[in-house]
Amino acid sequence: MCTPLHDRPPRARRALVLALLAIVTGCASAPGAKPTPAAEHVPVLFVHGTDDTPGAFFAMVDAFEQAGWPKEHLYAVRLHPNNGQLPIEVMAYQVRRAAEGLRKRTGAERVDVVAFSQGALSTRYWMQELGGQPRVRRFVSVSGPHHGTRAAYLRVDPALVQMRPDSTFLRELNRRENPFGDTEVFSFWSPLDSTVIPADSSRLPGVTERTFFVPAHQLMLSAPAVISATVEVLAQAPRQ
Repeated sequence: MCTPLHDRPPRARRALVLALLAIVTGCASAPGAKPTPAAEHVPVLFVHGTDDTPGAFFAMVDAFEQAGWPKEHLYAVRLHPNNGQLPIEVMAYQVRRAAEGLRKRTGAERVDVVAFSQGALSTRYWMQELGGQPRVRRFVSVSGPHHGTRAAYLRVDPALVQMRPDSTFLRELNRRENPFGDTEVFSFWSPLDSTVIPADSSRLPGVTERTFFVPAHQLMLSAPAVISATVEVLAQAPRQ
């Protein structure tokens, strides 16, 4: 016979309530669970955006290490120049070189990619136009201006011109119906983004989407909810 909750000792009541909350909110986990073995972690390449550096991913990389990824499986590429003075296609070749280097160092067949802002476009060009798609298991786009941003009209740098809405570059990049093949793609974006204008330009049709009410573009890389979600999706078991 089941003992009513109010008749249980205080400590037992608290433990039961916490367990039920964990189940209801989808946050259940084994107490004191250890990180999964390093062999189960796919290497992750981090790709920054315009005017950024690899340091933009400091908090996120740290979270992956805490979750059990070995340092040698985490690499934030430094794109040069980082100010938009060269076209996105040039950045894409640098992404390809970084991804191939990470694969070679780790012996991995495929890598995961987390790309922010313009970095998402550089990553897509590598995947779609330079043959990189088969090398990518999962791709997380964080605030990527996939359909352009009106903020790009403020500058005349080649990469910024390419990020203007309805640019020739974006029309070509978005022309395919299924550009990602078997790569699992996630689009993380904020409706409050004031750099990607309109904010929903970060959405990608046909991919898994998550919305975060983060008040600024750059804060997407340090927001705990975004970091947790990124670690979560890359830690998931392979699809059957």
